[in-house]
Amino acid sequence: MENINKNRLFLASCLALITTAMTFAIRARLETVFGPEGVGLTLEQIGYAFTPAFFGFTIAMIIGGPLVDLLGIKRITWMAFLTHAVGIVLTLLASSMTSLFIATLFIGIGNGFVEAALNPMVASMYTKEKTKMLNRFHVWFPGGIVIGALLGWLVMDVLNLSWQVMVGTLFIPLIAYGVLFFGQNMPVTERVQLGISNKKMFSSALKPLFLFMVFCMFLTAASELGTTQRIESLLKESVSAPLLVLAFINGIMALGRMFAGQVVHKLKPSGMLLYSAIFTFIGLWMLTVLSGGMTFVAAAVFAVGVTFFWPTMLGFVAEYLPETGALGLSIMGGAGMFSVSIVLPIMGNLMDNASASEALRTMSILPAILIVAFLGLNIYMKKRNKTENA
Repeated sequence: MENINKNRLFLASCLALITTAMTFAIRARLETVFGPEGVGLTLEQIGYAFTPAFFGFTIAMIIGGPLVDLLGIKRITWMAFLTHAVGIVLTLLASSMTSLFIATLFIGIGNGFVEAALNPMVASMYTKEKTKMLNRFHVWFPGGIVIGALLGWLVMDVLNLSWQVMVGTLFIPLIAYGVLFFGQNMPVTERVQLGISNKKMFSSALKPLFLFMVFCMFLTAASELGTTQRIESLLKESVSAPLLVLAFINGIMALGRMFAGQVVHKLKPSGMLLYSAIFTFIGLWMLTVLSGGMTFVAAAVFAVGVTFFWPTMLGFVAEYLPETGALGLSIMGGAGMFSVSIVLPIMGNLMDNASASEALRTMSILPAILIVAFLGLNIYMKKRNKTENA
């Protein structure tokens, strides 16, 4: 890794992820701007307008994953920068469901390219500490959501400025990560370093353990991001400032991921995932019955649950299925985001026709399934470790 400034690249990667995360928080605040009280869209229509953030992400991940090896990390990173910039400008110009849909699609593609390029880069720079460093990198997903949620609350609720000012704040981390990446040498992916062939990479992506993890990723991502993306509508009846609950949840997540190294060491990835599913299930049920200040207690339990889901799922694949390479990480991220694009309109329909509590109760089915799945994964991994150590 000659002439590669790891610290600068890691910092730039974190700022790119902050840009990605801020779009999630700001989009959550835009729900009320474009909703029934604002532009006049129904909650189901907003669900459809927001889905490209997730399937656009999926498209970019699935395309970007194999292309990272072919074109290199640098080119995919600049594709992320360009689509982010276009998406932010189009969001500023949005005035209807269609224009919001197109703007969100560009943002989603930019977000997907960030993950497609930078997860493999972090894994290739820190080969002996993959799960730890991927967790540390992903501190800035909840960290960026905290920044975006607080900025949204400050700009719109405290200073009473326009929603365009809030969206414009996205240019700050965008320009910062562009400047930091400019002119830098970037490493090749770990698969290229190890000399693993395309044939082996694609065949490894069909292994039963990998397919099982993809299935679980559908449920972990939907549990986390489906809930937090619609926090404004889900909690507007039970708490006065849902965006502050979002900031609170993601503050806990950021702290948890910062100290993930010690937890990984004690629990191993499969153990972390089981505990995460249990806390997520309990947290979602608590959110259906608590209101006012107690909402923050329920949110804290939910936050403890979802903290390690995304980075530990990626870390597990990078650690135990490294031959899947950048493709494996991209399929995982893409599957996660695609699942969220499915649940958003379903949640919107439930909130339009039933209630927010009914939507939360329905979402709690997902971590309930995961508890069973990760219990099985724990048993399998213990048996596998015993066989390998025998």
